[in-house]
Amino acid sequence: MTIKLAVLISGSGTNLQAIIDAVEEGSLDASIELVLSSRPEAYGLKRAAKAGIPVMALSKEVYANPQVADEVIASELKARGVDYVVLAGYMRKIGPAVLACFPNSVINLHPALLPSFPGAHAIEEAYDYGVKVTGVTVHVANAEYDRGPIIAQRPVAVEEGWSVDDLEAAIHAVEHELYPEVLRWLAADRVKMDALGRVHVVGAE
Repeated sequence: MTIKLAVLISGSGTNLQAIIDAVEEGSLDASIELVLSSRPEAYGLKRAAKAGIPVMALSKEVYANPQVADEVIASELKARGVDYVVLAGYMRKIGPAVLACFPNSVINLHPALLPSFPGAHAIEEAYDYGVKVTGVTVHVANAEYDRGPIIAQRPVAVEEGWSVDDLEAAIHAVEHELYPEVLRWLAADRVKMDALGRVHVVGAE
């Protein structure tokens, strides 16, 4: 089925672009109903506008009160009939109003293998720790930051001699493949949650 997405961003929107490309090439049966940014200057808004996607940026006045911002977002997305809220580099914590409107339907991308290295500086922290393998996680967002049920993970081996910028580039390359893939699973109704709150992908090898 065609799923309706809202993509929330805060920055350049490279993962947004990967999703736009997947929709436009026909590999993802979805429509992007809205791209919403926490920052009016985010370059991702230009990517969305170029693709003819409606955009919205919340003002600093609205964002000064997280509860008000959360209610504004929930109302806007509900009015657009969104099925899934896709967090793509969105740097604000999703609040209870959005989570209540979209139970188990807020999807987040994290640049590490959760539960390792949660938070906003995962790539740098993994690099500084000296891990040999890190990766990417796609999970269901809930009230616990970076603790929601995991849908998919993909490892990234850290090569000898890499800089943190090299690692970041490798992480992003995997993100751009994995995120659209998970959205394809959602569109095909392959993502199921059991009674223990664990995610299973139907038909996964």
